[in-house]
Amino acid sequence: MQVDSYAYLPPNFEHSLKCDESATLAVFERRYAFLDNHITGHIVGSTDKQPLLETPGEVFELRKLLPASVPYDFNIHIMDFQPGEFLNVKEVHYNQHGLLLLEGQGIYRLGDSWYPVQAGDAIWMAPFVPQWYAALGKTRSRYLLYKDVNRNPL
Repeated sequence: MQVDSYAYLPPNFEHSLKCDESATLAVFERRYAFLDNHITGHIVGSTDKQPLLETPGEVFELRKLLPASVPYDFNIHIMDFQPGEFLNVKEVHYNQHGLLLLEGQGIYRLGDSWYPVQAGDAIWMAPFVPQWYAALGKTRSRYLLYKDVNRNPL
């Protein structure tokens, strides 16, 4: 795997990881929420080979790393903001999120609190907490966003 590569390993998939050089690896590990008659396969890809998706009313660039289909119970989004760009809406939804800032810096709002963030910082966002982001600094900011999907949260 190279920089910006990723892998999805489905439940009960035998695997091992070996690295001959220094590397950084972000791992999202969770208990899979099974659905009858739905199976996921393993995926290996590159972030930059994923298509940019439409974000009506927004300015950031969005890539999704996993299929949006029902078998997948979470997705990983890569979101790119140029300096000064921000989310045009304050979001509130049932999804819990995990965010890892990969590049740049910005300010993240959770509820009524504001958090300066820089590359390497991680944030967990609870369901139904208002959230908003703005990119600061002179370079692009990029974050990796974990998002639970395709399952009833109740």
